[in-house]
Amino acid sequence: MPTFADLGVPSDLLAALERAGVTDPFPIQTAALPDALAGRDVCGRAPTGSGKTLAYGLAAIARIGSSGPRRPTALVLVPTRELAAQVTRALMPYAQARRRWVTSFYGGMPFGPQLKALARGVDIAVACPGRLRDLVERGAIDLSGIEVAVVDEADRMADLGFLGEVQWLLDQCPQRRQVLLFSATLDGAVDDLVKGYQTNPVRHELPEEKTVPATQLAWRTARHGKLALVAEAAKVCGPTIVFCRTRLGAEGVAERLVERGTNAVAIHGDKNQAARARALADFSYGRAQVLVATDVAARGIHVDGVACVIHLDLPDDPKDHVHRSGRTARAGSSGVVITLVAPGEERRVKRLLYAANAAGPITNPDMHVLEALDLPVFVPPPEPERRPRPQSGRNSRNGGGRPHRYDGPRQSGPRLNRAPRAS
Repeated sequence: MPTFADLGVPSDLLAALERAGVTDPFPIQTAALPDALAGRDVCGRAPTGSGKTLAYGLAAIARIGSSGPRRPTALVLVPTRELAAQVTRALMPYAQARRRWVTSFYGGMPFGPQLKALARGVDIAVACPGRLRDLVERGAIDLSGIEVAVVDEADRMADLGFLGEVQWLLDQCPQRRQVLLFSATLDGAVDDLVKGYQTNPVRHELPEEKTVPATQLAWRTARHGKLALVAEAAKVCGPTIVFCRTRLGAEGVAERLVERGTNAVAIHGDKNQAARARALADFSYGRAQVLVATDVAARGIHVDGVACVIHLDLPDDPKDHVHRSGRTARAGSSGVVITLVAPGEERRVKRLLYAANAAGPITNPDMHVLEALDLPVFVPPPEPERRPRPQSGRNSRNGGGRPHRYDGPRQSGPRLNRAPRAS
């Protein structure tokens, strides 16, 4: 199996990978990195959770030069706010290794901090198309210096109706720029985007990987005993996402878990974008062991390293069960899904799990089962360094040099990484 060094990743980024506990490249990284590092346009078919963020991120960081105010040199376009924040976290430690500055731009946040970040200078802009177009039209950002442009989850861009804005933004970039495009599918509108905006792209369409399915458990529990079970399971498993039906329920569960001594945060529609970003950052950095979420708020959340998903409240639709459960066992990791079954719910649960292709016996809770699973080990990532306050004076912006800087809301930072397991 080739190493990151074999793929041509520079030594300073190799050191950053080692510090993050990332040792072996995933197939999409093995396929795409050599071409991307060589400056070729790359068109990759890769699903969410396949490791594509590092496939394009390492190449972009390695190839770009430093930027000037309001003039980034790399652009990453993503379809959702949550993905923008998560990509920023994933790229942060590698950008810092090269003294490059990365910031996310998306709606739902005030313009002020984003305008200030751009004025100070951003090398890598991770952005949703709508907010970025607003910034371009305001004259706050200039895309004429873009050397590497990335379109991530192009198929989802198409589904959400964003491809027109993606094309408009790419038109603002120089003709001589590298374009890296990744998508779960490469047909229809996505294929038109490839033909119109990439030059002789190298296509990497990897076969479907044999994924490690999550272990599915259905446990009987009294309604008043659910919280104790959640706390105990999270203690055994590590990073855990708990799904509730309502916003009020999610907030209440998080508060009661905290009262029981379990660090928990909630994410739901009643929270503004900044509060949701802080909660997600607390979970990603390990400051909170449990993330309590509603179905709507969890859409678009992709965090590697989640060991356990618990269905505290049953979803109405089997598709929601599948989507919830898909938050674990990602990117080659193992994981466990626990459906809690209150009295009177067994028949409904059996129908739901059968429809979700997760049928199995309903048993009494057994923590020994969780202890026996080969779940991923959570390694708390280093917190990104905060930008120092500028001093007065004409040339004080960088204090004699460019320090590592973290701009934007608190959610920007490195991702969860799995620790390498001993063989």
